[in-house]
Amino acid sequence: MQTSLMTSSRLAFLLVITICSCNYASVESVSRRSLLGNGLASTPQMGWSSWNHFGCSIDEEMIRETADALVSTGLYKHGYKYVNIDDCWAELSRDDEGKLVPKKSTFPSGMKALADYVHSKGLKLGIYSDAGYLTCSKKMPGSLGFEELDAKTFAEWGIDYLKYDNCNTDGSKPTARYPVMTRALMKAGRPIFFSLCEWGDLHPALWGSTVGNSWRTTNDIADNWDSMISRADENEVYAEYARPGGWNDPDMLEIGNGGMTKDEYIIHFSLWAISKAPLIIGNDVRNTSKETMEIIANKEVIAVNQDKLGIQAKKVRMEGNLEVWAGPLSGYRVALLLLNRGPDRTPMTGYWDDIGIPPSSTVIARDLWKHKTLKESFVGNLTETVDPHSCKMYILKPIA
Repeated sequence: MQTSLMTSSRLAFLLVITICSCNYASVESVSRRSLLGNGLASTPQMGWSSWNHFGCSIDEEMIRETADALVSTGLYKHGYKYVNIDDCWAELSRDDEGKLVPKKSTFPSGMKALADYVHSKGLKLGIYSDAGYLTCSKKMPGSLGFEELDAKTFAEWGIDYLKYDNCNTDGSKPTARYPVMTRALMKAGRPIFFSLCEWGDLHPALWGSTVGNSWRTTNDIADNWDSMISRADENEVYAEYARPGGWNDPDMLEIGNGGMTKDEYIIHFSLWAISKAPLIIGNDVRNTSKETMEIIANKEVIAVNQDKLGIQAKKVRMEGNLEVWAGPLSGYRVALLLLNRGPDRTPMTGYWDDIGIPPSSTVIARDLWKHKTLKESFVGNLTETVDPHSCKMYILKPIA
């Protein structure tokens, strides 16, 4: 079996950030936030979006019911605070003043009333637009040429989050169009989280930190294994660019939509969590199964995603279908993911020298899916048998 170890530069990076994590996080987070100027995204955003499950079949009643469900299920207590309306919410024509108009047949009460309702639940309302003339559905206008007016309108409505797509443009580069909306949002008079949905075309991880709070690194996700796992692979390439104030985004979560097994959905959630990706669920939360709740409400896995250090994990060892992912956490801890992408049940090992723990250290391990601390302590490595298309996730804490 051929082995590909983490490169020396990656190992050095991981060791440095483990030792110097506090200074690194504080300096970089201040820099990133000041460049965008909205003070948001100290941790990856969490919430819900309408697109994955509902597409264009949305209306204000469903959005209200979703807000209610986030509260009644307790998901809001776990951090899911954004209720995000995706494409197809507006009329195709603007009004006489050039303003976007909520679709009268589906959002008759208007966005201000809807935002007030969502805010009354202790949640935040997100909305969608596009850095082009039309959105991707072509059923509503984009914001190209109307950035200041639209940003001001969103702020007046009480919008807290903007997902900004990249369809039907004038042919100019995203690096020219997206900053126009950034500046408009900064002048709008209300902090609005700015989610760049540029699909990774022009490598937004390289420039997104001065423009948005998160940036898509991949094409759209689909509710199947190959799509999900490939998005995680593509996103991992940009790990060094994620930090407090700005996050890599491999697209929204598909958990609960029915296209994968429970174990595959556990991998999905584990990979997004350890990768410090936005946790934006995309199922019908009004009808969430117990199985889905067990995954998306796993507070220990969520805590890895929301860890204040804000360092995205990387693949530190690959052996065929077997992958070891790891990344440092606050308090000198390390998150470890043993991922079996193959068809066979196989023993897997996480080695200390791969993940930045001194080889002679004694470590205790917390299993985040079984919610228990393993009885034995470990020195040098941790070995577990992992089922096909399954994973094991731990927090490792050195004790000696």
